[in-house]
Amino acid sequence: MATKKKPNHKSKRGIKSSLINFFREHPTESFNYKQLGAKLELHAHEERQLLLESLLNLIAEGYIIEPETGKYKTVVKNQFVEGRVDMTRQGAAFIIVDGEENDVFVQSNQMNTALNGDIVKVAVRPSRKSKRPEGEVVEIIKRLKTEFTGVIQLSQKFAFMVPDNQKMNTDIFVPINKLNGAKNGEKVLVAITDWDPKQKNPTGKVLKVLGKPGEHQTEMNSIIYEYNLPQEFPAIVEKESEAIKEEIPELEIENRWDFRTVPTFTIDPADAKDFDDALSIRDLGNDQWEVGIHIADVSYYLKEESELDKEAFERATSVYLVDRVIPMLPEKLSNNLCSLRPDEDKLCFAVVVVLDENAMVQKEWYGRTVIRSQKRFSYEEAQVVLETKEGTFSKELLTLNKLAYKLRERKFAAGAISFETEEVKFKLDENGKPLEVVKKVRKDAHKLIEDFMLLANRKVAEYVFKKSKNLETLPFVYRVHDQPNEVKLEAFAKLAAGFGYRIDTKNEKTLAFSLNNLLKNIEGKPEQNMLQSVAIRTMAKAIYTTTKTSHYGLAFDYYTHFTSPIRRYPDVMVHRLLAHYLAGKKGVNQDKIEAESKHCSLMEVRASEAERASIKYKQVEYMSAHVGEDFQGIISGVTEWGIFVEILNNKCEGMVRLSNMNDDHYIFEEERFLVRGHNTGKTYQLGGLVTVKIAAANLIQRNIDMEFVG
Repeated sequence: MATKKKPNHKSKRGIKSSLINFFREHPTESFNYKQLGAKLELHAHEERQLLLESLLNLIAEGYIIEPETGKYKTVVKNQFVEGRVDMTRQGAAFIIVDGEENDVFVQSNQMNTALNGDIVKVAVRPSRKSKRPEGEVVEIIKRLKTEFTGVIQLSQKFAFMVPDNQKMNTDIFVPINKLNGAKNGEKVLVAITDWDPKQKNPTGKVLKVLGKPGEHQTEMNSIIYEYNLPQEFPAIVEKESEAIKEEIPELEIENRWDFRTVPTFTIDPADAKDFDDALSIRDLGNDQWEVGIHIADVSYYLKEESELDKEAFERATSVYLVDRVIPMLPEKLSNNLCSLRPDEDKLCFAVVVVLDENAMVQKEWYGRTVIRSQKRFSYEEAQVVLETKEGTFSKELLTLNKLAYKLRERKFAAGAISFETEEVKFKLDENGKPLEVVKKVRKDAHKLIEDFMLLANRKVAEYVFKKSKNLETLPFVYRVHDQPNEVKLEAFAKLAAGFGYRIDTKNEKTLAFSLNNLLKNIEGKPEQNMLQSVAIRTMAKAIYTTTKTSHYGLAFDYYTHFTSPIRRYPDVMVHRLLAHYLAGKKGVNQDKIEAESKHCSLMEVRASEAERASIKYKQVEYMSAHVGEDFQGIISGVTEWGIFVEILNNKCEGMVRLSNMNDDHYIFEEERFLVRGHNTGKTYQLGGLVTVKIAAANLIQRNIDMEFVG
């Protein structure tokens, strides 16, 4: 006779965990003891006893309450929060809430039509300490955008637009009478007109036909529309710009420190047209030099509350796509009136410092100047002077370079992190076709300018902050950069250890020292770009804010953006505030400045994403001519759906999809940055050197498909 098996009872821990999950899924409902037992399929007497004990424990822990005798309900702390949607490719999202360390996770079926970037209200469900809070979108407060680009797929009675944006997880239904002339397969701009939460897809209409997918103008215009970038200035803005007089009033010059006879020059990229900054230098004797860091006085021309100013604020930054610049200011200002062109009198806002032979600041002055640049150097021309020690302004350039080295050494000694990532740019023909990928090389001429700009930014922030300590608080725009996230930092330390590099996370100083040591040791090695990229992603993002904290990456206690007002609106704000305080005036509305700073931070992110999209498109276009060819690469990313590989000689990145790897079933091990073959144990790890074949280059989706060779 067979022995009767004992029932497999659930443990108390298991029942408690099930209860937490159940209450999390039903945050507004009450249940009695019998209902909970039935819902959790707890039928045995022992299980029912453990259920009762678990309920009493959860009440004691403050997780649930008993609003009426025998009824149990979850306690929802901070039940509703507002935040911004950061969508994943799978349709779920993380809701980023200001001031909260943990994001709120929302499953795809709980998004309730919310889209990436939307500001939403979320009902947060309680969670255990070990888990990220979860919730459900209950209200869309503000849509980031309602217009999307993509390809029309047409049938006889209806059409769908398949969006370009991979974070837009649903196609848009387009009625036949709303096609606006679009044909099957064309790329279009569609506006969402309606979205019933009960329907899977929103309804929309075609606003504009962009053209044939894969063509240069079609794809670049698609990026512009996708990121809602402005294409031209409103007529009223152009009119205001054209009305500005070019002649500088003599009285204005008399009220400024005149540097027109002092050796002054600009150093910029060879193809630049907007020159924000110039350097002046004169020898004061006794191993002291007066260095003027002169910045275009945009605020002189850009009057507050003018239509010109409102448009500049909305744009907040110039956007640099691979084939064009979308400027913050009209050309008359950006390339003419404000640009510090040679042999022209120009108005500036300046930081003038007296430096000793160790580049220590002995005196400092802040105010408005007038200059006349005597030379427009490209970086390459200035570098030749530094290397040959001959040419125009050779003495001045060599002195500035010597002082810059001192500033740099002190910055790194204080704990600044030396990120020297390799960047590339495309050489395009007249039709925008990429002919060549060229690596950008940063030499002393680039670093010289950078070090003096950093000095000006730091000194302006320090001046205002210390002035506010002596008087009342003076609201200001700071550029702040928080410490790295500890979890990400530990993961990066493990990754670096796999290559034989030690990251000491004991404190800020040892971390900065070991990071710099790593960055120096990997220079020129295959893993350089990958490790630098991961290190940068580990760092917190820099933002604009009125709350002064330090800039971790630069190891500066005080930092702002003062030096690029032609292309960054926060710099214009800084100029205005500095002038306000130099004049001895009282503080301004901090809430208003904070809201404007937040807008500028968001527009900076938008510009960065658009720039990356344009680079990615050109990478795909460039590699489309190399389908079938083999390349050496390094594994630059590992995910649950594929392995990213960056080609060593041109930095173009593609993916080997796990679904296409037929030699084994590969499993993603997130904590170890690798995928492992289930049967063979073969691994592909972040940073590994591989050979890949270009299998396909999809211009519409902007991705490169690769296959491993061998």
